[in-house]
Amino acid sequence: MGLIERIDTVCLKVRDINTASSWYQEMLGLEEQYREEHYAILKIGESGTPLTLEKGEPNSRGNGTYPIFFSSSIDEAHKTLSSRGVKVTDIQQDGLNTYFELFDVDGNKSQVCYWK
Repeated sequence: MGLIERIDTVCLKVRDINTASSWYQEMLGLEEQYREEHYAILKIGESGTPLTLEKGEPNSRGNGTYPIFFSSSIDEAHKTLSSRGVKVTDIQQDGLNTYFELFDVDGNKSQVCYWK
């Protein structure tokens, strides 16, 4: 099994979770599968990769979208990427997810997560 197993989700920053989730459901036919105070997860058809709407200020210089990759060996992934010279943040937990961010050569952010 590879270090990175799949894209776990794609996040979009939105000002209001309720308004945005309703719009994506009504306009695009997405189905809300999970909701917390600061984010909602929407199923995209039969795709295994959902869309996560995350409360925040949309990036005016772009849409703030970044991939989140899944790894069941998050500690190993963090150690390996760090040893390869990849800029990574410390591993963090938000109660549901364990994750860290990484940045490519151009400074583009991605995230690696693990959740049960």
